Amino acid sequence: MNLESSIKDIISQKLEDGTVNQIVEEQFVKGVTKSLESLFSSYGDVTRLIEKQLKSVIIPYLESYDYSNYITKLDGVLTEVLKTSSLENKKMLENFKELMPAKGEAEKTIKVTDLFEQWMKYVANNVETDGLEVYFDDEPAYENVDVTFDVIYDESPSWSSFEHARIVFECEHDEDMNVEIKISRWKEKEKWDIDYKAIHNISSLRYLDEFEILLMKLAQNRTKLILNSDAESDCVRPEQEPEPTFS
Repeated sequence: MNLESSIKDIISQKLEDGTVNQIVEEQFVKGVTKSLESLFSSYGDVTRLIEKQLKSVIIPYLESYDYSNYITKLDGVLTEVLKTSSLENKKMLENFKELMPAKGEAEKTIKVTDLFEQWMKYVANNVETDGLEVYFDDEPAYENVDVTFDVIYDESPSWSSFEHARIVFECEHDEDMNVEIKISRWKEKEKWDIDYKAIHNISSLRYLDEFEILLMKLAQNRTKLILNSDAESDCVRPEQEPEPTFS
């Protein structure tokens, strides 16, 4: 028997006893396994599909979840850690508590005139009194300081659907009180968004004043601004009392 006949006999024998079928089945299983592994790998089509579906369910759930209980617990932990710390750290804790509103506390809208009133309170508590005259009526008090606000609209192309503006709060006596707030909106919308940038690390909280905290709070709560006025002027009585002098 020659070699060619021997090979044919062996092939016929293996076909008849099922060896070839077994090998084909094993390789088929391996091929399917490798294909599934590829589909479920980090860059596989199935993995991407699963990830997409999970995102569509999980992200809205996380956005709507009430974290107020966790915030309360974190507040308690920070209080214990910082209650005996330096004055700077206590300021950081106070600002943190201000940024974490209680459930249902977030304002949906605020008028620019109300924001102006909040800023005037800030000026009254913090304005520099050097150079101000002292009046002696019922009790000694510093003279009032003049304050204003103006809304400055930025130019935008006629075809643009977006509009930008700036609100400028100014105190004539003390420039350190001045604040500029960027706002924006879709032109078809009446209300504006407050574009105040939040801080990116907790240690910076100790350096924020109460009006900055208010602006951050409004921005992070997505409070809408109503421009019920484009300009106002007023005067503010400083809260600081003149020190008594003895002649």
